[in-house]
Amino acid sequence: MATRFHELKIAGCTRQLPILNLSDTQAIAAFVMLGDVELVENCAKALLPKVPKETEIIMTAETKGIPLAASLSRLLGFNWYITARKSVKAYMEHPLGVEDESITTLGSQKLYIMDEDMKRIKGKKVLLLDDVISRGGSMKALRKLAEAAGGIVIGEAAAVAEGAAAQRTDIIFLASMPLFDAQ
Repeated sequence: MATRFHELKIAGCTRQLPILNLSDTQAIAAFVMLGDVELVENCAKALLPKVPKETEIIMTAETKGIPLAASLSRLLGFNWYITARKSVKAYMEHPLGVEDESITTLGSQKLYIMDEDMKRIKGKKVLLLDDVISRGGSMKALRKLAEAAGGIVIGEAAAVAEGAAAQRTDIIFLASMPLFDAQ
């Protein structure tokens, strides 16, 4: 059970996030959008005016970015968004995969898209979207995957930029959050 919390104010919402150790030296405030309808909808509305006008499709990684991608895509009037999956599913014919290193995932993992998604991305201007950008590992993997499928990545966006990512000027985000020392 968490004993420390970080208050995050984002898109008109205030949340008390538990601070959890990732290792013996580092901790993060657990920002989980899954299931929080108010937070997802408010973040999507706040991101909407920041989305590059030329965006044709949104791509996210499984799992926590999915509700934000769905909500933002709906607001943009898109019929589709792409979800890079963490494993190959039986329905995925000829999957394309890349390796991913995320701050919240121990070790590396792979991200995959199926052939139908490759067709949807090819030649399209793609906005990469996630709940949090921290070290950028997931975004690098999404970029590699989108480009391998023939997409043209035009931006990276998230609800929250964490740690040093908050100093970046090449990403779109709504709020920043620090990284913490483990206790």
